[in-house]
Order: sequence, then structure tokens, then C-alpha cells
Amino acid sequence: MNTVMQQASDFGRVAVLMGGLSAERDISLKSGQAVIAALQNSGVDVVGIDAGKNIIDQIQNEDIDRAFIILHGRGGEDGLMQATLEMLSIPYTGSGVLGSALSMDKLRSKQVWLGAGLPTPAYCSLEAETDFDAVAKRLGLPLIVKPVHEGSSIGMSKVVVKEELQQAWKLAAKFDSEVIAEQWISGSEYTVSILDKQALPVIRLETPHAFYDFDAKYSSDTTGYFCPCGLDEKAEKKLQQIALDAFEMLAASGWGRVDFMMDESGDPWLIEANTIPGMTDHSLVPMAAKAAGLTFENLVLKILETSSVTDSDSGK
Repeated sequence: MNTVMQQASDFGRVAVLMGGLSAERDISLKSGQAVIAALQNSGVDVVGIDAGKNIIDQIQNEDIDRAFIILHGRGGEDGLMQATLEMLSIPYTGSGVLGSALSMDKLRSKQVWLGAGLPTPAYCSLEAETDFDAVAKRLGLPLIVKPVHEGSSIGMSKVVVKEELQQAWKLAAKFDSEVIAEQWISGSEYTVSILDKQALPVIRLETPHAFYDFDAKYSSDTTGYFCPCGLDEKAEKKLQQIALDAFEMLAASGWGRVDFMMDESGDPWLIEANTIPGMTDHSLVPMAAKAAGLTFENLVLKILETSSVTDSDSGK
């Protein structure tokens, strides 16, 4: 991880874009406050912007030099904010327009990975006229139902019996017009954080919940985080390489996180990629960075450094 900028003043005036209008607004505000504090402690000239419908005016009124995007979910993680900042010629952190849009879209992510020969669970798209019994038969039970464009496990349900499937679709459809059912992988959950084209130490997750849901991610004290993750060196490096390949295939860049399930045979399955993961006290990227020897302030500065790099492959 080469240092791009040596002094806080080199970054100029930095706007931390947070909050926004998505279902993940509250988490984004928490992440944003943590990032602001870290930048202030590092001597960076920083201003927080709670991104609203008039975000272009908000940005132009602050006369900023670059943006640290910590908006989770739609409007911030899906390419819209990235396109806005490119239109304004303002450098920003994280993935470009294409990488953000693809990674936010669980369906297209899976299609890209399958096309590249990367392992990801089987799926079916769900609609009102879907034959839900046929889906349950094809994917097997249990399975999991997900809105295609939401994060933080919002609108997700584990389906144990086929009679629950239509209701799970209705719940997910409240959040998104596109919904998928996905094969359930029994085993352990792992996550690989990525920073400047390098994979950080793998974290293994354990939760008593049916899956790693919103409460397990942000509130619960019963979620276990293990780093070292318990895998041998060869298996951990394999997981890290798959994460890097999966991230690259989605044209993602800068920083992010790739989530896996590892089945009972020890085979990994890609679940999703996150281009703007949480930065709260329960968040996984800061945990992995700490295991790699980076303080939270170091991590935030490393992420900010990516805003100065133009990468044509990332859509930036």
C-alpha cells in the first residue's frame, strides 16, 4: 500500500458525504461521523455533508477539492453519486460509476461472477407470477430471499418451508422491484476487506441469528468476529485471491469488502461485494485493517488517498 500523499494539507478541503436518502441512512451517519473525527484528528480540512436531494448545490457551496463517500445504499453506493462527482470534476473515494453500479446489484454481480467462472450460489429471480413451488424445488430448502439493490441485509428473509417463500418475496418487494431467491449455503461466513488492490486479513463471523442480518451487523453483542479466522494459510490466501478476482470482475476499486459462505466441504461461495462498507464500531473493514496493523485513522487516510488515483478499468 504505497503512500500517495504525505501531508494532510495535500488533500485540500475534503467533504465527507454521508446520510443520504436510502434505508441505510442512520448507519451512514454513524460511519460518516467516525470518518470525520479520524480526518480531523489527522489534520485534514474536512466538512460533513448530509446528502439531500439538492446535493449538487450542497457540494458547490462548500468549494471542496475531493469527496470521501460514506453513503451506504442507493444514491451513494450505486453509481449515482459517483457520476455526479465526475460531472463536477471532483475526485472521490472508492469505486467508479460502473464498479459501484454492478456491485450494488446482487443479480448482475452474480451474473458477472458466473460468467467469469467464479463460485456463487444458484439463484432465481422472483416476480408476482413466479411459480414459487418450482423455485423451492429447484434451489432446495432452506433458501434466502433478497432485494437486488439493498444493503445491510434489509428486506432479506431465510425461507425454511416453501409456504414462506411468497411472503418473503412480498417483504423484499417492499424495498425493491427486483428480488432474487438464492440457494442456502450451510457452513461458515467469512469476509475479505480490500484496500488499494490488497486483501486484508480474513474475518470469520458467527451469529446465533438465522443469518448475518441488520441487527447482527450493527447492534447485537452476540455476533462473534474471529481474526485470525481459523483457516490455514493456504485456504486464507485462496479466499483472499477469489475476493480480489471477484472485486476486479465487477470493476470495483479503491476499497471495499467481499462476503463469502464456506460450505461444509470447505468450498467458498461468493455472496456479495460492498464498495462502501460500514465504518462504525461494529464494522468489519476497520477490524481487518487493525489486524493488518492499521489504526482507524490510518485506514481512513489510506482510503482517502485512493481518491487521487484514476483507474480507467474501474470506470474512474
